[in-house]
Amino acid sequence: MFNKYRFLIAGVNTKVPLKNKKMVNYINFDNAATTPPFMSVLKEILSFSNWYSSIHRGKGYKSQLSSDLYDESRDIVANFVGTDINDKEIIYVKNATEGINMLSNILSKDNNNSVVLSTCMEHHSNDLPWRKGNIDYVKIDNLGRLDLNDLEEKLIKYNGDVKLVTVTGVSNVTGYKNPIHKIAKIAHKYNSKILVDGAQLVPHTKVNMKNIDSPEHIDYLVFSAHKMYAPFGSGVLIGPKSTFQNNGPDYVGGGTVDIVTHETVIWADPPDKDEAGTPNLMGVIALTRAIKTLSLINMKNLEKYEDNLLNYAMRFMKDIPDIKIYGDTDNIKDRTSIIPFNIEGISHEAVAKILSLEYGIGVRNGCFCAQPYIQNLLNVSKEEIKEKMLIPNSPKPGMVRVSFGIYNDFNEIDVLIKALYKIANNKQHYIDNYEDKNAIHRC
Repeated sequence: MFNKYRFLIAGVNTKVPLKNKKMVNYINFDNAATTPPFMSVLKEILSFSNWYSSIHRGKGYKSQLSSDLYDESRDIVANFVGTDINDKEIIYVKNATEGINMLSNILSKDNNNSVVLSTCMEHHSNDLPWRKGNIDYVKIDNLGRLDLNDLEEKLIKYNGDVKLVTVTGVSNVTGYKNPIHKIAKIAHKYNSKILVDGAQLVPHTKVNMKNIDSPEHIDYLVFSAHKMYAPFGSGVLIGPKSTFQNNGPDYVGGGTVDIVTHETVIWADPPDKDEAGTPNLMGVIALTRAIKTLSLINMKNLEKYEDNLLNYAMRFMKDIPDIKIYGDTDNIKDRTSIIPFNIEGISHEAVAKILSLEYGIGVRNGCFCAQPYIQNLLNVSKEEIKEKMLIPNSPKPGMVRVSFGIYNDFNEIDVLIKALYKIANNKQHYIDNYEDKNAIHRC
């Protein structure tokens, strides 16, 4: 089937060598980690390079032009995620991880006795930064979905002491799309704010943070440009203006101040005070062009196409002998284009190597920076984890993950299906040739 979006992406026809030296078109099924750039982004970067200058630093024409484009970009971001720039501050960061760490550092300056509710399905980036304070975790059910009853029970239990519910919009492991507006409504009912880690959400579905008057509004949102076809080191943190007005900056230095003497400092207004140093203008130019391209595609069209890829792949993968697909494989309406799996008897590391070296397919294997969630889905006991800790170089439990982007097509999935069938039906051959008993299978 013809993919009308494929021409939008750089590198789709790149050939890579197989183990036998044959050259084949690379099939990238690792889009949940990072995506290739839009051609429009590359063209914009090259075109703008002639006009590039440091922002907010000079009266020269190029500096003024650069400053205007940088400042106007916040409106483009705000419109894309359905928020009001009059109510929300848009802070540019390196990526979602830095955004979450920045927010954690800011919020930890106040409310030291309050609680953060994270969940048992989070990426490490939306778990570890919150551990400096009081943290608890919302449970998942036996299929790996978030347990909203447990969320409300914990909010009741802490009796108003939960300052923040922080949840992934889409799991980077199972692809589950969490009902963020329903979660927001529950959180606000108990006077808590909500942060959505949108790293996997924003590139794959239409996001609407909603007006602050709605009980379903999203207080904080973070996402990364490199997962939405603009890999130039930019990310976004969005939150209420009061959060940034009432606190000093997380990083200090150039651009963060209004007046400085040796005795005192008067900080600049946000967002300037929260973007220390020379901002990544090229990253922002790339992000805004990616947003414009995604808007032209229309996020609903993108979501529909990727849903078709998911349904097609899931239908055929379920029939492969000895395959274990994690999460709900029957009701997949709330799953985005991510499929984690294992083939019984072969390590996740070996399967990933085989797909790469014999078929030119790039996938991710391991724990995807979500070890507690993976351990839960794999039913790994605490005793086994403790045992692994004592033997640092021992193979770690994990999975293989395929994740699709707008440029992937059904023919590529056919190649994957044939490859997995061959692996499953010839396990001993592949074990003999690809399993390394001394390998360090890192998560």
